[in-house]
Amino acid sequence: MRKTGQILTITALLAFFAVFLALPVYTVVEQGMRWELLGEVFTNFLYLEGLLNSLKIAIVTTFLVFLIALPPALLYDRFEFPGKSLSHLAIMVPMILPPFVGALGFQQLLGHYGIFNTLLTSAGLPRVDFLGGSGRFWSVCVMEALHLYPILYLNLVTALGNIDPALNEAAANLGSGRWYRFRRITLPLMKPGLLAGGSIVLIWSFTELGTPLMFGYNRITAVQIFNGITELETNPLPYALVVVMLLFSAGLYGLSRLALGGGATSSPTKGIAGSSAVQLSGGKRWVPTAIFGGLTLVAGLPHLALILTAFSRNWYGSLLPHGFTLLHFENALSSPVVVPSIINSLRYSALAMLFALLVGLLTAIVTTRWRCRGSALIDLTAMLPLAVPGIVIAFGYLGMAVKYDWARGFFNPESNPVFLLAAAYAIRRLPYVVRAVTAGLEQTPVDLENAARNLGAGSWTTLRRITLPLISANLVVGGLLAFSFSMLEVSDSLILAQKAEYYPITKAIFELSQILGSGPFVACAFGVWAMAFLAATLAAAGAILGRRIGTIFKF
Repeated sequence: MRKTGQILTITALLAFFAVFLALPVYTVVEQGMRWELLGEVFTNFLYLEGLLNSLKIAIVTTFLVFLIALPPALLYDRFEFPGKSLSHLAIMVPMILPPFVGALGFQQLLGHYGIFNTLLTSAGLPRVDFLGGSGRFWSVCVMEALHLYPILYLNLVTALGNIDPALNEAAANLGSGRWYRFRRITLPLMKPGLLAGGSIVLIWSFTELGTPLMFGYNRITAVQIFNGITELETNPLPYALVVVMLLFSAGLYGLSRLALGGGATSSPTKGIAGSSAVQLSGGKRWVPTAIFGGLTLVAGLPHLALILTAFSRNWYGSLLPHGFTLLHFENALSSPVVVPSIINSLRYSALAMLFALLVGLLTAIVTTRWRCRGSALIDLTAMLPLAVPGIVIAFGYLGMAVKYDWARGFFNPESNPVFLLAAAYAIRRLPYVVRAVTAGLEQTPVDLENAARNLGAGSWTTLRRITLPLISANLVVGGLLAFSFSMLEVSDSLILAQKAEYYPITKAIFELSQILGSGPFVACAFGVWAMAFLAATLAAAGAILGRRIGTIFKF
């Protein structure tokens, strides 16, 4: 009986992944893998320029993320300093707002009459066009890097925590200098963290849609795909662009593994030798605190600018707004798209959370408890949404609605996209739930479940009375992350929500930002609410998981 239940569970999981992950990708590939379409992509200068620009953004952003994340990760691992227990929460500040929304604040910082140009003119220097020409490229890269560096940082901290300090101590006793030890010992043993975080950052920045769209940087592949949605039934070229983006993403992931040496480097865990963090004394103990504080301040500048813009009466050519008002928040409440978009996002995200929790729990049980044949494949499949660009999955759902008659009732964005968006959000956030629940199961002794079965408890009773209560904190974290990130999902929302009555929050913010006059101010006010919501969610998750929250963002 138990074996039958396992077979049915695995079959249901495979069916879910087949319909909501494999079939959308297959639909895109089947429609776009045509030589005449691919030839058009690689011979048309505009599309080639888009691919080149996307690739340059990915490489530059990943390099900037590495420069930003590595120093604080090393400081956190090696030293004890005031405020260390709060550093993980501080490092998560950039993630409380998508760069898509943060770009509104960034424009106030870098605009022609923004803060930076005001400082330049005050010093007698000419203004710089940060949001035009080559300046726009660097603005996109910096904005994305300031949002994504926590992912690499958390993975690096986890990797450093698994390195036995005795290795560095032995090398130091043999006369090796700090740089030599870092290059020959620490850096090679950090490869798992570099691969896990770096791969996500590289692919994420390559396929990012929202930030370039907000900055008006249209000659990149993601924006070209977005602009081609309206002609999807008559012009299949966007399918080819998505296929090329998928192939490039897979190639970037493969190259990252090759560059980092392929296989993971293993070492004894730090737990064998205890903590190696050094307690600093005197004024030096405040240096790491100052570095973390400075980094948090810089990364939080777009958020601060967003808040000030939302409350500003007028902000033009000055360092601070000319007066403050609540008018933009009042206008946001009276806007015909704001309140309905909040209700829509709550519906989509609640359904997505339920889907993700159910599938994530079953996946974690299969891979950590049953360990049957094929469980490793199921775990890999559940983590694939981290490697498959969200724009590919969203576009695949559109393709299914166009191609398959049976799918139009569920995947048609023009009729009622509630189920469509919920499914898209769920599959995109499933890896976070799987990793959170897996971490809980791995820390829960299996002997407790075996004892319950020996006393006559069935599988369902054991799960309900023993397993679920013991991993309840991990389920809460996974559910919080799935719900909150779904509330602010960008690519799926921009592509799949095509009617105003079904707009989620991010699509409403985008539409408001395009309105001349007070539109950007109202969008900023709406963004402040979204930022406060996600900040509370991440703070709760960080408080529950602590430094283990880094495992949520590992592939």
